[in-house]
Amino acid sequence: MRSEEFQHIQSTIPQDPGIYKYFDREGMLLYVGKAKNLRKRVSSYFTSRKTSRKTAELVRRIDRIEFTIAVSEQDALLLENNLIKEFQPRFNIDLKDDKTYPYIVIRKEAFPRVFLTRRMIRDGSEYLGPFTSSGKVREMLTFIRQHIQIRTCTLNLSEKQVAKGKYKVCLEYHLGNCKGPCVGLQTEADYQEGLQQLRAILKGNLSPILQHYKAEMKKHAEALAFERAEMLRKKIEHLKNYYTPGSAVVNPKLGDLDVFSIADGDDVAFVNFLMVRGGMIIDTHSIEIRKKIDEPDEELLSISVRHLRETFRSEAPEIIVPFYIEFTGDDVEQTVPKTGDKRKLLEMSKRNVEHFQREWRRKRTLLLEANPEAEDSLLIQLQSDLSLPVIPEHIECFDNSNFQGSYPVSAMVCFKGGKPSKSDYRHFNVKSVAGINDFATMEEVVFRRYAKLRDEGLPLPQLVIIDGGKGQLGAAMESIRKLDLTGKMTVVGLAKQEEEIFFPGDSESLKLPWDNPSLMLIRRIRDEVHRFGITFHRQQRSRGTFKNKLEEIEGIGKQTAETLLRNFKSVKRVSSASLEDLEEVIGAGKARIIYAHFESERPGAN
Repeated sequence: MRSEEFQHIQSTIPQDPGIYKYFDREGMLLYVGKAKNLRKRVSSYFTSRKTSRKTAELVRRIDRIEFTIAVSEQDALLLENNLIKEFQPRFNIDLKDDKTYPYIVIRKEAFPRVFLTRRMIRDGSEYLGPFTSSGKVREMLTFIRQHIQIRTCTLNLSEKQVAKGKYKVCLEYHLGNCKGPCVGLQTEADYQEGLQQLRAILKGNLSPILQHYKAEMKKHAEALAFERAEMLRKKIEHLKNYYTPGSAVVNPKLGDLDVFSIADGDDVAFVNFLMVRGGMIIDTHSIEIRKKIDEPDEELLSISVRHLRETFRSEAPEIIVPFYIEFTGDDVEQTVPKTGDKRKLLEMSKRNVEHFQREWRRKRTLLLEANPEAEDSLLIQLQSDLSLPVIPEHIECFDNSNFQGSYPVSAMVCFKGGKPSKSDYRHFNVKSVAGINDFATMEEVVFRRYAKLRDEGLPLPQLVIIDGGKGQLGAAMESIRKLDLTGKMTVVGLAKQEEEIFFPGDSESLKLPWDNPSLMLIRRIRDEVHRFGITFHRQQRSRGTFKNKLEEIEGIGKQTAETLLRNFKSVKRVSSASLEDLEEVIGAGKARIIYAHFESERPGAN
């Protein structure tokens, strides 16, 4: 979307807090973000002069913008997180490093452990949360453990294991942080009583504890124990700040709800649906209903509620609606709220459906329709995931190969239209690099490849993949700069271990999900260049093309040299090996020859 196009819709963007969603021309969700002021935040994408390459590419792809209005910035934060986890937009982090909100889990086991987690596993354990701040949760757990004696060990404390008498109390018991259930000094009932106190604190039932600590603080202050009084004051503040009532997004007391609102028009009606689970909005959806006749709002909303609950398989026991409707759901309670948190949710839904209605009318007036392109979906996704300026019809990938630290060669494979183009595969015997130097080798072969294409006027690839991290990528880019080809093609590095994708000049890598189709194609290309390079390497070795430094020693043949390399991995390690180590591998006679040959290179030699 160009800045000129954005100016036409800028005034229609609400100035409320909420989240915004960017879509491309194909309707693919590109990005979800949060904002205190939606109009101000979204406008910054189109008016700021200082944007990164990826941000500029995101703006270029935007075709449609949607909003969800929230009550507060904190609510927008939580809603943004839920939508990102649900839809995983392509232009958001890794997210997969992305942020997920923490829970406190009470593990299903004897004498349950209590700890913070970001993963909810359906194993029967009890999960409390989610919470908005992991730091605050950690502080709360620390606070709780100072006053509620909960075990921190990972021992199996089943009745049978404890009865064996193999456990001993640890330091936590001697410090007074644990009552020793591992040796039978605490009953399960007493332990569960502590867990009940923990649940009360986490659910906001803080009055008794606050009163207790206020009295303790006053007592320490009167005794001039100001440090202890200050510690208690901080604990009281932690407790007060832990639970703030009135949030429309996080309020455990709300439970599971479905919230609906309707905005009627001449021939079209609109319905918004907020899905609330555990007091938290996990999804929002608006639909349009083309009226066949002049149906009343009660009938339209009743039909929509049934349709949306069936579509989203909702089993929420309560629905929030602006007026009572005919609804035959089993044991489903209808509520038309007048005040409180439920009323706030209904008002949020109403604002969203009204905004959806305004946007629908604007688009209808301007005839803004999507125009999806008919291109190969996999390459289009690769283009999107890597933010490439064009579809990568022509891809080339480079890899260095060596044998146990010797015999360096390089290989390049070519994919066209997402398929191998084997007639364009190339291998390279390294010419200008002495020894093993992956960076210098990569710089040489990339220069040779693209100098040839440039000089012969052959087409360049749209995407070049360097199998390696930042070092190999930097070496490749040095050759690209020497050839004056910077910007003529996109060059990326693929880290071998984590399969992260690096762009030149970027400090952070791009981490695609393991099962992402784009990453699967990149892995396929990487595996193909490995196969091609190793095959070439074996052919060269079998032909006797390589001759390493060990074979140049008089009295040492090829078989002995390869035996040494297999055991010591490199010539350098052979040169520094002791005589005894060499004798174990190749015998006393040849070991003395090798040892004498490298004697002058050892540390301390004259």
